[in-house]
Amino acid sequence: MKTKYPRWSKTPYNGEEKPPRNPEEPLAGTWPLFFLKRDDHGWFSDLKGKPLPKVKNPNAIDWQAELKVVERTAKRLTREQERIAVYWGTGAVTKQWTPIIDRLIDTYTIFRVGIPPTSISSPRAARILAITQAAIQDALVVCWEVKYRYDVARPVQQNPNFVPLLCTPRHPSYISGHAIVSGAAAEVLSYFFPAEADRLQELALENGVSRLYAGVHFPIDISEGLRIGKAIGRAVIKEIRKEVNADGQPVDVPFTEDRNAQLPPPPYHQIIPFDFEDVCQSASKGVRVRDRLKEYMRSLKS
Repeated sequence: MKTKYPRWSKTPYNGEEKPPRNPEEPLAGTWPLFFLKRDDHGWFSDLKGKPLPKVKNPNAIDWQAELKVVERTAKRLTREQERIAVYWGTGAVTKQWTPIIDRLIDTYTIFRVGIPPTSISSPRAARILAITQAAIQDALVVCWEVKYRYDVARPVQQNPNFVPLLCTPRHPSYISGHAIVSGAAAEVLSYFFPAEADRLQELALENGVSRLYAGVHFPIDISEGLRIGKAIGRAVIKEIRKEVNADGQPVDVPFTEDRNAQLPPPPYHQIIPFDFEDVCQSASKGVRVRDRLKEYMRSLKS
């Protein structure tokens, strides 16, 4: 494919002399799917054959204008934006959404007297977890197909002098995995917990924009990722909504009561902490950010 933009596989990262030779899961776009299928045109559809929306062709994107936004954002970062970037950028993309799912289940498991009781059972909790995580997996399969098909270079490659806040991942920029996952997860969870939909959409947007704050993604990576992620979420809902039990009743009974679940973040520390190794092959401002994060954690204790 002839491109009008620098290619990820052909361009060194800032701080490196050669193009990346250690791509992360380059075949993940070929993995099996749960709620989607591949069509005859090299794209994806729901299980009934309705195609997902197509991503914008990267040859039609002004990548220099996108890069200017990344550079301008990096120069004006606030400490709050740094905390947001570090929080959502820690660990795998599932790390922050799994506690959100768990907190929703906990909040709506508190027993309330009613007919039927308005409380989540263990089978229903397992179903919510399984469906949401399956939607996340499908979203990442679609994302990885797009990433390695178009092979768009990262900001740290398109400007060899740019130093991002966080370490740049070892896979192409377009589209954002965090954005597509958050779009899909927020849609599915809003189906199960409609009263929490506004907060879930806020979290999805924050998760997406955190990658701009981190300096590892362009704005278009995020907006397209969110758009496709939401479409994947809707495809999942379309499939599960029609499922019934042995009495012919819908399996899912969304929780319309608003229990105002306290969904993280804030606070901006990991709900499931882990001492990740601080390793980055390319240039980043990671040491300074870690110092500021420690400062923030100390302020919470004081």
